[in-house]
Parts: sequence; structure tokens; C-alpha cells
Amino acid sequence: MTSHTPLATYRLQLQPDFPFRAAAGAVPHLASLGVSHLHLSPVLEAVPGSTHGYDVTDHGRVREELGGEAGLRDLARTAREHGLGLVVDLVPNHMAAALPHNRALWEVLRDGPASPYARWFDIDWEAGGGRVLLPVLPQRIGELADDLRVDADAEVLRCGTQVFPLRPGTAGLPLAELLDAQWYRPAWWRLARTELNYRRFFTISDLIGVRVEDPEVFEATHAKILELVRDGVVDGLRIDHPDGLADPEAYLRTLEAATGGACWTVVEKILTGDERLPSSWPVAGTTGYDALRRIDGLFVDGAGAEELADVYRRFASPPGDRGGYWEATARRAAYRVVTHELAAEVAYLTRTAERVCAAYPGLRDHAPWALRAAVRELLIRVPVYRPYPQGGAEEVLTEGAARAAKETFTVPEEAAAVDVVRELALGRLGDGPDQRAFRARFAQTASALRAKSVEDTAFYRYVPLLSANEVGGEPGRPAVSPEEFHAYCARLARDWPATGTVLSTHDTKRSADVRARIAVLSQCPGRWAKLLGDVARVAAPDGHLAWSAWQTSLGLGRPARERLEGALLKAAREAGLHTGWTEQDAVYEEAVAAFVTDGPAGPPQHAVAELAAEVEPHTWANVLGAALVHLTMPGVPDLYQGTEAVYEALVDPDNRAPFTPPRADRKTALTRAALGLRRRHPEVFGPEGAYTPLAASGEAAAHCVAFVRSDRVVTAVTRLSLRLAERGGWGDTALTLPEGRWTDVLDGGRVLDGGRSVPLAELFAERPVALLSRTE
Repeated sequence: MTSHTPLATYRLQLQPDFPFRAAAGAVPHLASLGVSHLHLSPVLEAVPGSTHGYDVTDHGRVREELGGEAGLRDLARTAREHGLGLVVDLVPNHMAAALPHNRALWEVLRDGPASPYARWFDIDWEAGGGRVLLPVLPQRIGELADDLRVDADAEVLRCGTQVFPLRPGTAGLPLAELLDAQWYRPAWWRLARTELNYRRFFTISDLIGVRVEDPEVFEATHAKILELVRDGVVDGLRIDHPDGLADPEAYLRTLEAATGGACWTVVEKILTGDERLPSSWPVAGTTGYDALRRIDGLFVDGAGAEELADVYRRFASPPGDRGGYWEATARRAAYRVVTHELAAEVAYLTRTAERVCAAYPGLRDHAPWALRAAVRELLIRVPVYRPYPQGGAEEVLTEGAARAAKETFTVPEEAAAVDVVRELALGRLGDGPDQRAFRARFAQTASALRAKSVEDTAFYRYVPLLSANEVGGEPGRPAVSPEEFHAYCARLARDWPATGTVLSTHDTKRSADVRARIAVLSQCPGRWAKLLGDVARVAAPDGHLAWSAWQTSLGLGRPARERLEGALLKAAREAGLHTGWTEQDAVYEEAVAAFVTDGPAGPPQHAVAELAAEVEPHTWANVLGAALVHLTMPGVPDLYQGTEAVYEALVDPDNRAPFTPPRADRKTALTRAALGLRRRHPEVFGPEGAYTPLAASGEAAAHCVAFVRSDRVVTAVTRLSLRLAERGGWGDTALTLPEGRWTDVLDGGRVLDGGRSVPLAELFAERPVALLSRTE
């Protein structure tokens, strides 16, 4: 823990249309909310025009399009004048492969393995025949011969607007010989799937992996950020995608030593189910997706969600098990991704396993195809994003998983390859260079597979309750009981009291307030089924798309044709059932656009508006309840830009527009009150602050979630308010307050005596939430 641990952070998406100067202009507003730190998206030099900054091109410079280093330092000064610090998003795993902007990569392509920058990247030179495959051409190179031009003076090769460096001394060669003489092979982009020979970010060939495990590479890529930390410009770091690194824990230890422990550091580690963050990691915690799932789950009715899933299966008619049941959907998606999108990564692991086997007499003659199949089968059975040595890789790569993988083989001798691959992944076949490379790349590929197959495929194929389909979520089990939530918070308070918590981020597929309205459907699946019947006259391309469209439209609460169409087209391409990013079906996509126009954004929208109006009080109960829990539970809450008020956004780019301060509403008042309380009483909510569940009593007790922070602050919220209304309200249900006198922070004129049972009908008379501060 550091003296820079924030009370609360506020995420701003920097981009050329919202540079450091604009962020400085927003500082007075953000300081007035009560946050302690601005949380900035990546600030280092990126591809020109980038709206996100994760495509870093130069680690040694602050991005000029945002205002450069002078602009960042000016922003830090302005922030400090208003009592705020800065947290910066750091991207250690990858950088843009864009040429000529990535000068390190440019020099590797020009000078080959002898370049001092060759150690920056995981390039398998042998697999590429001594060359790096560059899958950047729009067509096969044979079809682009007339577009290739050699600029001898600049010593570059040009193809349309693209430019490549020439190996010294090759500019005068005939074109065919010149191409063969380079340290790279410019190629049709489709070859990346099977032929790529460098590590990348997930399946994005435009983002090349960086070997920060090399001390020289770490120093070169972190010097500027560390300078900003030493100078007091930066107080905290958000580490993007640590699972992509060769050794995340070693990296984090190196980073901690380099900062002198002066930074509050959180990692974008996605935890699955009850998975725990490795306790040995020197960080404050995660960026908060684990908290998001627990908070959202509180406001989902488990029984209603199951009923909704039954309605979904009847309405959408997913063929076979493709979309009907979560586990089967996720497994099928994993098979597709590991076989197609990650074929090059599987090929690398297979080649590496072959070399290890060749070095051991007892392991020789394992068939390459058997090793390849074993790699695939074990990868898809990793139930979390990445296996780690500490915390039990054996608990992830279990013997049961190995047995299940073997059962997919028809030849027992080939099934033995599974044992080889498992032993390699667990580090039990020696510690040579190939063994270490396999172990690291297997883990890296597992995280890529999980992200692409679950987040980017299965979440778009299985959609009974769209609000559950967020990173770290469990669509097959979206509800979280109060008891589960309290146990989670108690664990945070004990083990990770300064962890990050979130509700909306730049990566959430739907903002928290959109999810809040959709989540109400778990309390009224019958009413949702009726709406679908009312709008069934509008022909849709398929039932799956129609279900997603109507539910997304309800989440927005109002017609928004362009936004809805963009989100649905993205969803259809990610799902890959009828169209895709690389094989787009123009006829299907035209049908999607026509359906949006005639359906959710057309005359039938009145049916959606009617349902939205019916559930509006319950939507507000979810919105305010989730916001208050987020702002007062253990951890450091991060507010995404604009979410201090009701913020209804869909997946990027919809949720990444330049920031403008929102119009104040009920949620704003709650946000200011809770953040103000954190400001006035940091000891209550900080790392030393205690968390104690507070149980209601009476017939409707399950509809209240309450807790006490450090015996000074009480949070109480209503959950499943529609079900509560259906059963007749609170009745005799009451909440016993701790001893003392308690002031209602959301209604300053009300004082409650502790040590007695307060009827919840009285406590929640004005609003579905209560925030109480002990005055004596």
C-alpha cells in the first residue's frame, strides 16, 4: 500500500478530440464530485489518429496529438491545484506493428536478427524461413505487382500508402530478388491465421507482442513512465492485459522495484468464477471486473433468469447446442477459435513440443498432428484465462482435463501426446529454453483463447440476459446472492482492500445503466415474452438477432437507430453465426439494417417504450442500488466518464465519445454524496476500513442488502424491487441499525436512532437506497 492510494478515480478517454488540455478543463467539475485521481487512458505515442491509445508506437515519448509531455505535465499541475492526482493506463504487453511509426520494428525488418531491437519481439525466425511474415496486404502479393515501387533514395519499398524498409544493399535488385532478399515477407492479410511467426495481442496482427521480460527491453519501454512517476506526475498505474506477459509476477516485481513502491498499481486481470488473484503479486488488486460481476448479480433474480433462458431457447431456436446452453456454447466457440483464429499460435506450440520431444529419447516419435491436437484439447479445457504456477496450475490443468482430452483421440498411442503437452505446460519436462518458451506461450495462448472465445464469441452467441455478458461474467449463472456478495466483500476487505472496482469501463459491452434496465427482465420474464409476441410481426433475419435487438433497444430505453444498428452488426460479426469480420455476408447485414429500421427503431418501438415505462421505478432501483454499493464497498471505485449521471452506452465506439460533463440527475446527487463521504472520512473506506454485513429481518429480508463500514457508515439498498412490489412491499421487514445517531446523507434532514429496528418501508420511503453516517 502506498501514500498514493486513491479514494476514488475517474476514467477519461483521451484522444485527439479530447487531449490533455480538454482534460484539464474538466478538472474543476471532477474535483467537485469528490474523486481523488484522474484515471487516464494510455498517454504514450500511438498510431496517428488512434482514439484509444493502446496501439503504442514509441514508449519514450508522450503522445504529441494529446499535447505532448508539456501538456501532460500541465494537466498534472492543474489536477494537483484541485487536490487530484493522476493514474495512467500502461500497456506493457504489445505495441502497434504500424510502419513506419514503430521505429523499433522498422529497424528489425531492415536489419534482421542482428538488430539490437530484435530482442524486443517474440519472432520465430526459423518458422518464417529467416523472415518475419507481415500480413498487411489487401490481396496476394502477386496481384499487387504493379503497385510495388522501390524508392532507392529513401531505401524503402512502397505498396500504395504502405511503406517498408529495405535491407541495406538491396534497392538495386530486380523486384522478385529484392522481395526474397528482405528480412520480412509482405503478405496477404489472410495468411496471418496460419503463417504468422510473431507473438501478437489476441488475434490482432496489427499489435505485436513485446518481450518486457528482457531487462533491456523493460528499461527501454518503461523509462518515460518511470520518469513521470519519479517526478510526481503519475501516482498510479493500471496495467493492461498482464496475462499476455511471459511472466506477469516477475514483471510486476520488476515494476515495483523500479517505482520504489511509490505507485498504486492495479492489473487488468480477469478472474473466472471463484478464481483468486495470486496473493504473491505486488499490486493493490485488479481493475475491478470481479466486483462488477458481483454487484450486477445482486440485482438479478436467479429463478427468473432461468425462466428467461427457457423463453430464449423457444424464441431464438438456437440450432443444436450452439446457443441454447452456456457451457456448450462456450466450448463450441473455443473449438472454433483455437482451430481457426489461433492456428498460428497452436502451430508454434506444436513445433516447440516437437523439439522438446526430439531431445528426449523416451519422447521421440510423437506425431506432430497428435501433439497439435493435444495442445488444442488442453487449451480449450483451461477453465480460467491463464494457469499460474503459484495458486496451482495443477488445479487448472487437472488430470481430469487430461483424461477428457484423451477421450477425443481414437488411437491410444496418439492420446499419449496429451501427457507430454500437460507435463510441458506444468514445467515438468526440464527447464531448457524450449521448455520455458512452451510454458510461457501456452499460458499466453490460453488467455487469448479465453478472451476471444468467451468475451468476443460466446457472449454474442448466448444472450438470454444480455446484462450478464460482461468480461468476467457468468451468463449461465448470472445471479449473486447477498450471502455470496458479503463473503466476496469480506475477502476484499481482508486481502485486497485497495483493489479497483468498476461498473462501467471503456471495454464494457453495455454501460451499467443499460445493464440495470435489462436486468429487470429477470424479474418479469413473462412480460418480456409478451413484448416479443407483440413485435413478432416484424420479420427479423433470425430469432437470435431479434432477441438481442429488442433487449438492446429496451436497455437504451429509447430509439437510436444508428447506435443500435452499429452495435448489432458488431454483435453479429463477433458471433460468427451468419456473418463475420473477415467473411461478411452483405445480404444478411442488409437484412439486419432493415430490421432495425422497421423494428426496434421503427413503429413497434412504442411496445418497448411501454415496457421501459412500466419497469422505470425498478430500473432506478437497480441504477441507484448498484451505484451506491459500488461507491461504498471495499476497494477504490473507478467511475467511467459521464457515469456520475445516468449513462446509457453500448459497446465501443459508442462508449468512447469525447467526454462532456453530463446533466445532473438523481444518480449525480447520490454520487456526490457518497464520494463526499469518502473524502470526509477516508479512514472509513480506506485500506484499514472494516466491512460488516448487516442483515434485515422479516418476510422480505432477501430484498435488502446492507453493510456497515468501520461502524461509521451504513449502506442499504433494495434488490429485486419488482418482485418486492409483486409480493406487496416490505411488510414488517426491518433493519437494526448499530448503536448511535445516524444521519441520512441522501436526505440531510432525517436523523435515525441506532440500536433499534427501523422498518424498511420507513427507511426506503423516499428512495430505494439509504446512506447513513453516524454523527455520535
